[in-house]
Amino acid sequence: MPKNVFPLDSSKKFTDQQYVGHNRWHPDIPANVTVKPGDVFRVDCREWFDGAIKDDDSAEDILNAPLKGVHVLSGPFRVEGAKPGDLLVVDILDVGPIPQEDSGPLAGQGWGYTGIFAKENGGGFLTDQFPDAYKVVWDFTGGVATSRHVPGVSFVGIVHPGLMGTAPSHDLLSTWNTREAALIATDPDRVPPLALPPMPDDAILGTLTGDDYERVRQEAARTAPPRENGGNQDIKNFTKGTRVFYPVFVDGANLSMGDLHFSQGDGEITFCGAIEMGGFMDLRVDLIKGGMDTYGVKENAIFMPGTTDPQFSQWLAFSGTSVTLDGEQRYLDSHLSYQRACLHAIDYLTTFGYSPEQAYMILGAAPIEGRLSGVVDIPNSCSTVYLPTAIFDIDIRPSASGPAKIDPGMGVPRASFH
Repeated sequence: MPKNVFPLDSSKKFTDQQYVGHNRWHPDIPANVTVKPGDVFRVDCREWFDGAIKDDDSAEDILNAPLKGVHVLSGPFRVEGAKPGDLLVVDILDVGPIPQEDSGPLAGQGWGYTGIFAKENGGGFLTDQFPDAYKVVWDFTGGVATSRHVPGVSFVGIVHPGLMGTAPSHDLLSTWNTREAALIATDPDRVPPLALPPMPDDAILGTLTGDDYERVRQEAARTAPPRENGGNQDIKNFTKGTRVFYPVFVDGANLSMGDLHFSQGDGEITFCGAIEMGGFMDLRVDLIKGGMDTYGVKENAIFMPGTTDPQFSQWLAFSGTSVTLDGEQRYLDSHLSYQRACLHAIDYLTTFGYSPEQAYMILGAAPIEGRLSGVVDIPNSCSTVYLPTAIFDIDIRPSASGPAKIDPGMGVPRASFH
């Protein structure tokens, strides 16, 4: 096993660890650990809410989830010799849940969860159709996920980090804050908000203290979106065997990671749509000096996906176009067409006995594939959702005999503001 250079004690909070990571992006957050090109090392990662979500049959913890405190990231890791303009090469050698023998009832120790966030506290991809908070707990057995809240479904985990990236430069951080503030200003009272501004409350900034801490917590960017440095990309194919090429914006690169997922469908559509967990990553780092110019990488990572995805031979696909539920035509709106494809799949699964919330959770957590199938035929964009049929205990293919009915079990725990 590689040396664990960022160990976490499962019985302690994130801020009480040997190394304290961070939950904001800023170039002045000091590195916790220094590694060298060619080094192989292990990193422990906490579940993105640091243990706030429990293995129970209530969604009150999702309703009241402390969004200002996410994501709790391991790092930063300074890579010796890394300079702005280089490409940082990161190989994901292994990734998995917290070992069961560790103490503490945390996500990753044999279980994880998926949540639908309330519209007033984060929302999601289909927040207008699903405005309330729900939760599904998944159990891990031999690399397979099952749930008491969504019976009749099982699938092999496609384990990956939802979030990984390098630190921004001061100029890049300013660019983020300026453009996102301009977007927020177009509709400042929107629920959920258009973007998340810097939030000094609950900022965790590694070892920063005093005046430096006070300054940085006012400026540091939230970790919610993907950006030029990588960030919260939520790409389900960042599995074992993946090689990522990150742009370097500061001396040392200052790599960080977290938000591990046991499985996820394309789009992570419920917002907390993956199966969230804590766990570990084994990594190797290297550098391509001057690689940003050499390969024309001005921003955003490029990657070679891993080869450990579960293999399915049969899919049932659902399509959607860029027409709203009220019948309004939109011009080549691929975001809308993917929503409509997802809603089509949800409606279909309810004919087998699943509740709409159970169907929504399946699309978020299972390794579905989402595709932009047509983006040129005006006025309609066409998106598709591919659902692997083998994850179901029943045959979900259309037939003359009609849909088999599944026992929905206890259903999905719900909490509501209303």
